[in-house]
Amino acid sequence: MDLLDDSVVPKRARDVKAEAREFADEHIAPNAAEYYDSGDYPWEILEAGMDAGLVAQDIGEEYGGKGFDLAQVLAIAEEFYRADAGIALTLQLASFGAEMVEQYGTDEQKEEYLRPVAENDQISGLAVSEPETGSDLAGMTTKAETVEGGYELTGEKYWVGNAVEADWLTVYAKTGESDDRYSNYTLFIVETDSEGYEAEHIPEKMGMRASKQGHIVFEDCFVPEENVVGSEGGGFYVLADFFNHGRVIVGGHGLGLAAAAIEEAEEFVHGRNAFGRTVNEFQAVQHTLSDMRIGFESARALNWRACEKVANNEDAGYWAALAKTKSTEVATDCAEKGMKLHGGRSILTDRRIARVYRDVRIPVIYEGANDIQRNLIYRQSR
Repeated sequence: MDLLDDSVVPKRARDVKAEAREFADEHIAPNAAEYYDSGDYPWEILEAGMDAGLVAQDIGEEYGGKGFDLAQVLAIAEEFYRADAGIALTLQLASFGAEMVEQYGTDEQKEEYLRPVAENDQISGLAVSEPETGSDLAGMTTKAETVEGGYELTGEKYWVGNAVEADWLTVYAKTGESDDRYSNYTLFIVETDSEGYEAEHIPEKMGMRASKQGHIVFEDCFVPEENVVGSEGGGFYVLADFFNHGRVIVGGHGLGLAAAAIEEAEEFVHGRNAFGRTVNEFQAVQHTLSDMRIGFESARALNWRACEKVANNEDAGYWAALAKTKSTEVATDCAEKGMKLHGGRSILTDRRIARVYRDVRIPVIYEGANDIQRNLIYRQSR
């Protein structure tokens, strides 16, 4: 039975889902262990994804992309993350933040910054989190002070995908001191070769090792006035809307990882003998596998329903939080159960289930930690 079948996928997203599966089988899965071991940035696979038209194509056709909608991006995410989460995240982050520029940026910004990303000449990134501030979007301390002709950024950002590799980033910085703490932030396009921009890779992670995150230090980094995305003081609301879409996709990260855990567990127990029979013949094992399936199927149904709700802007924050929380936690549960079913073999670092077990620890944190999502779910369900 195909765990990631297209029965719940809208028809418009099925072709790109099939393309993503073919690409993942050919380019991602065969190289996953190598890139996990080395921790290298998978430039060759990223370039292959660009050539296949599966990277940065959520940008509209007007600016050189294919205009993939939320369902199409989710369909790709499921397939890529089943093959390997680290490589998949690298491919996804190649256009991270570009959606906000397309939706809120000026025509000049779109032409100068979106087109090169859509045409795969540049890659982008998004800088929000800070060393001492993660999920509190109204508590960030990096400042943008007004100077002649623009702003100067001072502060630090952490966990920034492509901080070293990107050509430009969308940066979230504080521009005001209003009592309304949500109106004090603005988004800026910052070119990474700007004076006052310094970035380095963070220490090595336990999972998703093929994706690189960085630590940025801004020291009087000048940003021209025309690089403001949207309006001054509107950054929080732009980012909150962006994260609604992103959390649906992160749910897809969880679905792909959960599928990988189930596949590995089922293959292992059907090939492992103990006490004179294959392990899958034990009822306790059958029940564990059944529980994995129950969790996975319920999460996938919820995630695809949330995709439709968010795309139609129907209680988007609520549905996005539900999907992200459920799917990433099901992935964690499936990985735990998969490790248990593998017994002693589970701790061998060359096992796919061990890699999945490490990778699932990460999506429950990014795009807003799951406890923050529970806060949102409660508040928005009232």
